[in-house]
Amino acid sequence: MSGAQPVPAAVAAVETTTALVDAAARSLAERATVDGRISVDALDQHQVVAYDLAHAASAVAGCRVMLDYAGHGELEASLAYTYIADAITDVGSRLIARDGEWGVEPGLLAGARDFLVEYRAPSFLESVADSLPAHGTGPAHLDEEFDLVRDSFHRFAADKIRPVAEHIHRHNDDIPEDIIQGMAEIGGFGLSVPEEYGGFAAGGESDYLAMCVATEELSWGSLGAGGALITRPEILTRAVVKGGTEEQKHAWLPQIATGERVVGVMVTEPDFGSDVAGVKVTATAADGGYVLNGVKTWCTFAGRADTLMVLARTDPDRSKGHRGLSVFVVDKPPAPGHHFSFDDGRDGKMEGRAIDTLGYRGMHSYEVAFDSWFVPAENLIGLEGGLGKGFYLQMEGFENGRLQTAARAVGVMQAAFDAGLAYSQERTVFGKPIFDYQLSKAKLARMAALICAGRQFSYDVARKMARGEGALEASMVKAYVCRAAEWVTREAMQLHGGMGYAEEFPVSRYFVDARVLSIFEGADETLCLRVIARRLTEQALAG
Repeated sequence: MSGAQPVPAAVAAVETTTALVDAAARSLAERATVDGRISVDALDQHQVVAYDLAHAASAVAGCRVMLDYAGHGELEASLAYTYIADAITDVGSRLIARDGEWGVEPGLLAGARDFLVEYRAPSFLESVADSLPAHGTGPAHLDEEFDLVRDSFHRFAADKIRPVAEHIHRHNDDIPEDIIQGMAEIGGFGLSVPEEYGGFAAGGESDYLAMCVATEELSWGSLGAGGALITRPEILTRAVVKGGTEEQKHAWLPQIATGERVVGVMVTEPDFGSDVAGVKVTATAADGGYVLNGVKTWCTFAGRADTLMVLARTDPDRSKGHRGLSVFVVDKPPAPGHHFSFDDGRDGKMEGRAIDTLGYRGMHSYEVAFDSWFVPAENLIGLEGGLGKGFYLQMEGFENGRLQTAARAVGVMQAAFDAGLAYSQERTVFGKPIFDYQLSKAKLARMAALICAGRQFSYDVARKMARGEGALEASMVKAYVCRAAEWVTREAMQLHGGMGYAEEFPVSRYFVDARVLSIFEGADETLCLRVIARRLTEQALAG
């Protein structure tokens, strides 16, 4: 491996797998086309293939990114080829005995066999693992300014978040105020707020990359107490920047940037999760504003938050679906603990209860009921011009939220990998360290490659989104990396043996925290079926 160019066998293997995925997408598009367009109902007749195709395409997108990464040197190439071999094997496992359902000829992956033989060999994985104690999951290869961002947020995570993360998790406690204040002091809440409104966003790709780097390091500290803190203000910020009036931007964004406004987001409802267009919470016009009625669920940080982003139906004609939705900024008092109840002084009420979860603790996710809660007209994002645009405004933040979630997954995986590597070197079993066994090395090599690929894939998507592209890739990286996080944290836990099941070791927390990643910010199945597979087939249909 020269490090200058990826080996031809790797390029050929990725090209072969790409051609397979493209052929399967064309075949699925033919079966899902009705009257010249992709039909969701027709696509749903092939959900198993559509789901597997979505993950296969996501894996291949990551492979293309890692081919570029391989050019940085021998270490980078070894991690890249480990990932590519793993990803192609995953594609092959989905394809076995389903060639007909995929609409492809049997044996299309045969051309990748020689590459897989070499880079799935246990001896190769052992050689990769031997580099891990010195080099970890590989260099990021970002500019120096991002090293400063990483160092700042890593120190904050190490000094402020990690010392209390286990206590928060075990006791289901609130995030301490000094973490929220500290996050504001290091500029965490202003990363996506434009400079002209008091934040640090300059409008280029550095904004997206810095968000990925910061999110990863905070999640390394704790997913629930750190990694998600900047997601909700990010979602509201992007909605306000996209659709708010200048007066609203100047009123809200500087306070978000300084942490004066702590944000919660309310989109999901008991009967409508990823199917956002069906929400039923209503916002009815009243004298001087609107009155909210209905129930929202999975409202993360709604208790501590004093500012809520609420998606509600302003048009009573439900046949309009997502075109009848609008977004409001709702003020409320902050509330500690797991329950709150407030009135608006006009006989309106808002009551919330925290939903107990097996992981991702600290922020608390609430079910919140609105009973004639009054919202001033000036709190409708975009005022009259924002009516009916709520779905698009919340998606403005949610697409970036998927990228952020991938970065959160990378941070959790990195924490689990660090723990697993350290424990395997310290713990002796049958006369030698766990690390010295071949199976341990193979696991750790694959873990490192998945983390490296998740990181580089996230950076690639960040660059695309900065150019106004990458919406599909944001869903892809979220779907693939979040599934990978479940495996990485499981194997890190397994390397600990019985102690991995003990709460005194944080690796058990990483495992239960990782489980939520494939659920929130777009459930894995919904992303694969309604976003990734649909867009792949639409692209195939368009030629």
